[in-house]
Order: sequence, then structure tokens, then C-alpha cells
Amino acid sequence: MEVNTDVKVYILYYKDGTVIKTDQIYQPVMAGNALHQGKSVFQGDNSGDNISEKNPYFSELTGIYWIWKNTNQQITGTCHYRRFFTAKREPFIYRLKRILYFPIGQHKKRYGLIYTNNIKLFAPRIINEQEIKGLLSSYDAILPQARKLKYTVETHFQRYHDIKDLQLLENILIDKYPEFLDAFHDTIKGKRLYANNMFIMKDYHFQEFMTWWFDVLFEFEKRIVLNDYTDYQKRILGFMAERLLTIWFRKKQLNCIELPVIYFKWFKFE
Repeated sequence: MEVNTDVKVYILYYKDGTVIKTDQIYQPVMAGNALHQGKSVFQGDNSGDNISEKNPYFSELTGIYWIWKNTNQQITGTCHYRRFFTAKREPFIYRLKRILYFPIGQHKKRYGLIYTNNIKLFAPRIINEQEIKGLLSSYDAILPQARKLKYTVETHFQRYHDIKDLQLLENILIDKYPEFLDAFHDTIKGKRLYANNMFIMKDYHFQEFMTWWFDVLFEFEKRIVLNDYTDYQKRILGFMAERLLTIWFRKKQLNCIELPVIYFKWFKFE
């Protein structure tokens, strides 16, 4: 039965799997549902106004687009099937283990991420409606703790993707949103990045961000040849979205709070 709430956090899936028991505000959404064989038990992103068939290139963004166009609530959030925000302090034993990340050089890679297989311990620590409302009474948005990269965002992108795509993004901003260029350059020369396209924000900022985000992404899509991207690189629009999210929040200078993300290493797909 549909629960009436002014807060919704959508859990983005790419195939059916375990649903971790969480607060009633959470709703699973199947991203790329138009491409799946058979009927998912989850709400698909292929009804109403949607871009579900573009999922191989847009990744979780097809689910986020569906949320934007087909739902309505005062506060909207996104997370992943095994990545969730937490507003609670990390348990002591996990904080102690974090010290060990330094000798093995994992402290930057795992900054802001709580890796665990312990669903029983951490499911109750997933952020709930009361915590979200409490935080957003003081803040404009909730974001994941920005990743600390070993290299600049620009160098990091060049190591894993084609640097020409980042240059294309700059050209699009020059053409359409020149007021974002300073934020673009500050972002790519810095070493911090908001990963995973996760957020929780009030509707006013959500609508503004979605309009800008997808306008830039669709323009990027127009200027590339999608068939040139294969394997891992096919998710190019999802990768660009992370950089754009970071740029937008840098430009807007909203009053945001960054929270750790619980990352459930173990996950069962059906």
C-alpha cells in the first residue's frame, strides 16, 4: 500500500535483488527496465515520461530522470541498492579498522565509505525520515562525503576515460552555461568529487538541478557517437553526471551537509 509522505528516497537497481529493510520512505526503482526481459517486482523507470532505453549509456540516470518526471514530493533522494546514506556515527570497531587503511594506502579511496557485510548491524543505521527532516531544517541538501582522489579530477578522468569527453563538456558549458566555467575549472583542478549520483534535497533545488543536469547531459549526448563507446565506457553519461553534480554544487554554494555512505559488499541478486 502506498504510504503518504513528503519525503521519498529512491533505491536504484539494475536487476532484481535483495531489498534491505529500511524506513518506509524508501522505494526501489528498476533503472533500464525497458531493456529487461520479464516483469520486475520493482517499479520500473519505463512508464510515463522516461528515457529507460538509454540505460546502457546513462546508467542510474534513467531511473533518476523517471523520478524527476513522474513523482512529486517535498524532499527527494537517491541511493543505490547497496549504497545508503547514514547520519549515525560509525561504530567504534569500524573506526578502529579505518586506521589500518593508512599503512595499506586505502585511506583516500575509502574516505566517506563504510564497507560492510553486516546488514543486521547497519540496516538500522541507514538514514531515516526523521533524520532527513531534521538535517534539511538546517541544510539545503544532503550529499555523500566527497571522494578524496589521489590525482586531480582531470587527471583521474584521463586515467580511466577519454580526456576529449571532459574537453567536450567544457565546450558545452562555454556555449550554454558560461557562468559555470569557474566552477568547472575549480572542480577539475581539485581532488574532490561527489560520486555515485546520490543526493537528498528539497524540491526547489531538486527541480533546478534536474533541469540543468539533464539539459547538459542531453547536449553532451547530441555531440557524441554513442556507438563509439563500448564495455565499461558505455556508461559515459553516468560518469559525466558525477562531474556535473560536483560542478553544480560548487557553483551554487548551497548549505549542504556531507554524510558517509554505507556500502554493503555482500549483495544477493535473484
